[in-house]
Amino acid sequence: MPHPDPVLMAGEIGETAYAKVNVALHVRARRDDGYHALESLFVFAEHGDELTAQLREDAAIALTIDGPFGGGLDSGDDNLVIRAAHALQAHLGEQRGAAIHLTKNLPVASGIGGGSADAAAALRLLTRLWDAQISDEALAAIALTIGSDVPACIASVSQMVAGRGEHLARHDVDGLEGAPMLLVNPGVGVSTGRVFAGWDRQDRGALNADSLDSLIRFGRNDLEAPAFRCAPVIADVLTLMNDQPGLTLARMSGSGATCFALFEDETALSAAAQAIGMAHPDWWVMETKVRGG
Repeated sequence: MPHPDPVLMAGEIGETAYAKVNVALHVRARRDDGYHALESLFVFAEHGDELTAQLREDAAIALTIDGPFGGGLDSGDDNLVIRAAHALQAHLGEQRGAAIHLTKNLPVASGIGGGSADAAAALRLLTRLWDAQISDEALAAIALTIGSDVPACIASVSQMVAGRGEHLARHDVDGLEGAPMLLVNPGVGVSTGRVFAGWDRQDRGALNADSLDSLIRFGRNDLEAPAFRCAPVIADVLTLMNDQPGLTLARMSGSGATCFALFEDETALSAAAQAIGMAHPDWWVMETKVRGG
């Protein structure tokens, strides 16, 4: 029988890294610092990756990974979870470490904030594990050093996001919270850098997120066209989604390749998931809901 690791202390806690969805994503300009000025409405799914952590008596940060999409991930210092843990540890001057385990349920590099959500969940998790006293502003500043989407993923509630991700404002839209939502990824990887490089630099106007109707009629994802050029199968996903009964809205999330669809009710959601899954059993399909706050 294996002996327990004397470095690990009793007690394990967990956090969900909720999948992020861009209901709309307007690219307004390329900034002088190389980032793009964006306007986006972020919502979050009720499901995502799962993280657990156990306190270590020494200062080491260790990460293990499993799950359906864990095989391609490196658990070394470049992993966003490790980077987030080290950044928070340094900010706090924390002398203890953590043994973190990530169950990767979401496709990697797929436009639904998987790595960013994992990093944000790690920050929430370790703040609790270390019983840290840290302001929301300081935590957001640390998050932004990890990645542009990480600050919004800290709260994982509906937000208007602008700039490169540093300007956040809670933003609820009637009809969105609790809405049945389908996520579909066709199993292709697209480079975020390549997709942004393919943006045509045309400012098509500000994002109006005053209502769900405005988001449907006037909202858009300005990265869809360059993403389609990188991976034409993304357009096939949206075509199939738009053919489903009871659909409210279908659009690509982030820089792809995951697309989302909102439905009138859970019956329509389940029927669409079954139809798409049968037509393309090699695609990743997840039934969920828009997370409330």
